[in-house]
Formats: sequence, structure tokens, C-alpha cells
Amino acid sequence: MVTYHEHLKKILKQFLESYTILKEFQDKPGDLENIKKELLKINGFLKVITKKYDSDKIAPSDYEKLKIKFEDYLNNYYFEKEIETMTPLYVDDIYRIKNMRLKILDALEDREMIYSVYELIEKL
Repeated sequence: MVTYHEHLKKILKQFLESYTILKEFQDKPGDLENIKKELLKINGFLKVITKKYDSDKIAPSDYEKLKIKFEDYLNNYYFEKEIETMTPLYVDDIYRIKNMRLKILDALEDREMIYSVYELIEKL
């Protein structure tokens, strides 16, 4: 049986895996669809983590600040629409693809969110 901490840790690791995939893209023509796919996964993981948080099973001091960062990201960054708009026009423009990918990475790294995820994984 999987414990709550193991489950949360697994989701956080999947989130970091998608983040790493985004960092490693080579910005080739057609990568906007792959970026969108990873972005949707990231947003899904963040939504699950913020909605399924159980304060009885994890110390609020370990999680509350990170939850605020997740909610801030979900509320303030919406790249899917921009990618949908860009795809037909700039599907082969590697500079625009790179710019979009870097904007997403900057948003994920804002307020040291990624660092906080690594810290929480270590505590779990």
C-alpha cells in the first residue's frame, strides 16, 4: 500500500521530470506541441497537489509556502492559449519556440518554486 507521503513524493518527482524535459529541449521546429504537452502535465500535477493536500498527513510548515507558490503559478501564468495562437504561425520558428520555453521555465523558477519542490521531496 502506498502511503500519502510516497504518493505526494511521486507526483512531485513527475512534476520535476517534466520541468527537466522542458529544460533539455533543443528548440527544434515542431517542439511547440511537445512543450505544450509537458506544460499540460506540469499544470495537472500542480492542480492535483494543491487540491488533494491533506493537512493531517503532512506538516503545514513543510507545505503551505510551496502551495502558495503553486497556486500563484496556476493563477498568474497561462501559456496554453499563447502556444495555441503561436503554433499555426510560428511552428518552425526556433527563436520563438525557445523564447516560449524560456518564459515557461522562468515562471516555474519564479520565487524559487523548483528549489522548494526539491526541499519538500527531501523532507518526505
